[in-house]
Amino acid sequence: MRGLAEFENTIAEFALTEEVVREHAFRRSPPDCWVLVAVEDGGGVLGMIVYYLVRFSASAKPEMILKDVFVAPEARGRRVGERLLRAAAREALALDVARVEWQVARWNADAMRFYERLGAQADPVWINYGLTLDACRALAGALD
Repeated sequence: MRGLAEFENTIAEFALTEEVVREHAFRRSPPDCWVLVAVEDGGGVLGMIVYYLVRFSASAKPEMILKDVFVAPEARGRRVGERLLRAAAREALALDVARVEWQVARWNADAMRFYERLGAQADPVWINYGLTLDACRALAGALD
């Protein structure tokens, strides 16, 4: 996950520790998220997908959200990402989800080409919006 933060240039906000991940993904029942990890024979991490489920949607089925998808630079071109996404697809089918979604940074053309090669499509309808913590504070106080 640190590698992803470095890749996305968000390392200044990176606060995850191994203990936080263990708590949220492995100790809680149900977990806050699930993690698929690709490891090499020696045990080094080659890549990972962190996903969570929106348990209820208009389709009356869960939706799988891929929060983080990352392959270490030295593992790219070795089909690690493809194997991870195939594993996520198998999970999605086993969970009988309505759909699988994720975000891609506009500047990450390599990832877009990769995902499209595997059959993914950019959403033609929905645009992501968000509020920073400062924007939440301003909005929350706006009604006072």
